[in-house]
Amino acid sequence: MDLDAFTRSNAPEDGEDGFQKENNRLLDVPLDGTVMVKAGSMVAYTGDVTFTGKSSAEGGITGFVKEAVSGEGTPIMEATGNGHLYVAEQSKKVQVLSLDEGEGISVNGDDVLAFESSVNYEINTVSSISGMAAGGLTNVYLTGPGEVAISTHGDPLVITPPVYTDPDATVAWSADLSPSFETNKTLEIGQTSGEGIQMAFTGSEGFVVVQPNEEGSVTQAQ
Repeated sequence: MDLDAFTRSNAPEDGEDGFQKENNRLLDVPLDGTVMVKAGSMVAYTGDVTFTGKSSAEGGITGFVKEAVSGEGTPIMEATGNGHLYVAEQSKKVQVLSLDEGEGISVNGDDVLAFESSVNYEINTVSSISGMAAGGLTNVYLTGPGEVAISTHGDPLVITPPVYTDPDATVAWSADLSPSFETNKTLEIGQTSGEGIQMAFTGSEGFVVVQPNEEGSVTQAQ
């Protein structure tokens, strides 16, 4: 492929309003104002854009993600300006969701890529036992209206409860669900199963999003 062909075939597409996927792993945010994105996720931008780290923010979000949990003092940043902002996260696949007024989703803090400023957000630790389950399971509760982009290792699977999931593979769930944690009830001697704790989603409504990879695993699904 010559340089002209390479340039044409990989150039950004003429985007519409709203979040656009340039490909499965790269998000284009047409920016005219402010958007919230994961800290360190910017790979390029055009126009005039400024970035501000947000370790806490307005709207009841004190301590967005504790440093001990995220390993970062500023897990999200505010991008303000005009142009196109391109964001990605470790080659994870991008999923764009549109939330209606009052519609909500709870997303693992590691998997939030971007959301519009119109989206209300609040951060909570799911359960004290989550510290053992997933090195600290802190979720972002996002409520519409507005667009949200999350990232997954590989293609996600969306399951209707009741279902039990590995905390490290659980990406998100509908905001009306409240998971509990259960431990493996079988006594294991010698080699363990590695599945000592599961998240339990009960009922028959809502949805749970899992990915074919456990966060922190050496080998990541592509």
